[in-house]
Amino acid sequence: MPAARTRVKPVGAMELGDHLALVFDNEEERRSIMAGYARDGVAAGHKVIYISDGVSAPEVLDWLLAARAEIAGPAADGAPVDLAEAMEAGHFVVRTAEETFLASGRFDPGASLQLMATEIDLALVQGYTGVRIAGEARFSLRRWPGTEQFGDFERMLDEIFMTTDLQAMAICQFDRRWFDEVRLAEVEASHMGRVRADDYYDDGSLRITPIFSPPGVALAGVVDAATRPAVAAVLESITTRTGLLCLDLGGLTACDPAGLRLLTGADGAGGPGGRGLLLRSVPDALHARLHADGLDDAPGVAIERSSG
Repeated sequence: MPAARTRVKPVGAMELGDHLALVFDNEEERRSIMAGYARDGVAAGHKVIYISDGVSAPEVLDWLLAARAEIAGPAADGAPVDLAEAMEAGHFVVRTAEETFLASGRFDPGASLQLMATEIDLALVQGYTGVRIAGEARFSLRRWPGTEQFGDFERMLDEIFMTTDLQAMAICQFDRRWFDEVRLAEVEASHMGRVRADDYYDDGSLRITPIFSPPGVALAGVVDAATRPAVAAVLESITTRTGLLCLDLGGLTACDPAGLRLLTGADGAGGPGGRGLLLRSVPDALHARLHADGLDDAPGVAIERSSG
């Protein structure tokens, strides 16, 4: 059945038939999402095709493997897939945009779509259960012959995903530092939605999601006796290169006293090794409780109150 429009989907929840945009301004975020996408694909028996903006296969592999060193958390640990082995076996393939889209000397939307269709058909014949395509879109800004039709290509591709039962999925990557807001709005309209990083934790009461600029996590829901162990596990497992961890609390609807102590590191669990904490978007009610408990001036903790 053809895929439906969505808004934002975690990369780990993507399904065959999805055509999503990754709009980013942070390399750590992009790296985390693409590493998960590739590993999940290989584990699912999919062929993974990565189309890079002129970067070689070994460089792309090294870049993806570095994802664990950026922000490590429970979702990044114990991954069963070795991307280096997958590349050697041909399950994970990297090609440049130039060799993929400009073999004839110019970018041709119709020919590019036919090439992708051929790749998908060949992979299915080879026994793969699906195909995952990831493409860096910055090549479209290089003014190569025909690249002014890149918007047409995205619209045509989206139409195919929306109207056919395609045994493939795709992520198109757009760097906000290169594409202006007008162009981004145009290309996003040619996708079913956006893709985001997977949650570290979500039990229906509390969701813990990685954030990347600044590095840390966003919490939404309730921190109580049932969810505190998950919060503690995530905080203990996360490492950042900056030595500063941001906790975005704008989505918290409730937090018990023990949870407040945990989030401020007052019990020793929140900030191991002298790591600083930035509590961002703290709701007024939560800030009042932090102040009442004397936790708003805890050593190494900075607080930014919600603007709402």
